[in-house]
Amino acid sequence: MRDTKNAISLATIFALGLTQIIGYGTLYYSFSILAPGMAKDLGITLEQVFGVFSVSLLVGGLSAPMIGKQMDGIGAATVLTVGSLFSALTLALCAWSPSVAVFALAIVLLEVSSGMVQYQAAFAALVESDPKTASRSITYLTLIGGFASTIFWPISAALMGYMSWREIYLVFAALNLVVCMPLHFWMMRKGKAASANGTARERQRVIGAIPPEARRGAMVVVSAAFAILGFTLASILAHMVPMLGDLGLGAAAVVIGSLFGPAQVLSRLLNMIFGTRLLPPMLAVISAALMVVGILILGLSGSWLPGAVAFAICLGLGSGINSIAQGSLPLYLFGSDGYGAITGRMAAARLALGAAAPFAFAMAMELLGISLSLFVTAALGMVGMAAFVSVAMATKRSVVAAG
Repeated sequence: MRDTKNAISLATIFALGLTQIIGYGTLYYSFSILAPGMAKDLGITLEQVFGVFSVSLLVGGLSAPMIGKQMDGIGAATVLTVGSLFSALTLALCAWSPSVAVFALAIVLLEVSSGMVQYQAAFAALVESDPKTASRSITYLTLIGGFASTIFWPISAALMGYMSWREIYLVFAALNLVVCMPLHFWMMRKGKAASANGTARERQRVIGAIPPEARRGAMVVVSAAFAILGFTLASILAHMVPMLGDLGLGAAAVVIGSLFGPAQVLSRLLNMIFGTRLLPPMLAVISAALMVVGILILGLSGSWLPGAVAFAICLGLGSGINSIAQGSLPLYLFGSDGYGAITGRMAAARLALGAAAPFAFAMAMELLGISLSLFVTAALGMVGMAAFVSVAMATKRSVVAAG
């Protein structure tokens, strides 16, 4: 019986892993590759295309709490299934868009659909499936999903040699419709069957480490910490390769930037093997520390090649662990009840603040220069790290008091 349950759990993780690779690859990572073609075709500047994308991130963040509540109400697997269909339709709308106005609307809807099919929904589905093993499953899932950029950046670039961006988006729409939606539908049917035969009642819910009377304050601190670190990471990632080039690294900038993705995967693999005893609050602190250290190294080393390599690796390691913490920390602190709504509110703060990050960092570099902008960004990251440290200490006191 246990072997069967484990097999089903692994099947769920692998199914979600595939849909996350497609979801992030088609809805997020491909955009930067296709954006120049979009700008040329629509007769607008590249900055305007990315401006539309920033607005879509803001709207996506504002929609996250509503999506989270729907996960708790009708089930995360159902939201994933509907989201796959919605993603396919919005990609097709974007491909068809005859005007800039329709294109902008489609991009905004695309980001809303992303909230229905990416990590926020996938993590909720794992918690819904089995709360007790969800933290470990989240680690496995992020390890698989970490290959999205590695797979879809080169795929998108290769397809641009043979197809227009509109045709590529139609192919991506088909992937969401033909691959992702059936897998999510299978999960939805499996979950309903488990509820019908009573096995869902056998699972024990996870009780949060934070007592109910302290949850509101902890929620604010954790949401702010994730939002600050999200802003810090988005600021750097949006400008990583050109920034490294401006520092004097030349052609090596692209190679150095490419280290970020593998470092993300490596951090998740290391956490899966060696980090099983680390509690989620400590994971969050480590992730923040790695990102801050990486940014400081680049600010201090400038055009020194080993420093830039260390920066990309540290940033990737921190980002990889941060993705795990986004799913496991809310479960550990606040429990499995209302997990979708909780993570939805956190995602809203993170995405809304992150939407302004590329523009804010660009302005900072213009006014302050690259090095000083990096130090300011690192200082902001330290604020987020301090917030995670305070949560870790408060959690430790709560556990000791309860014991």
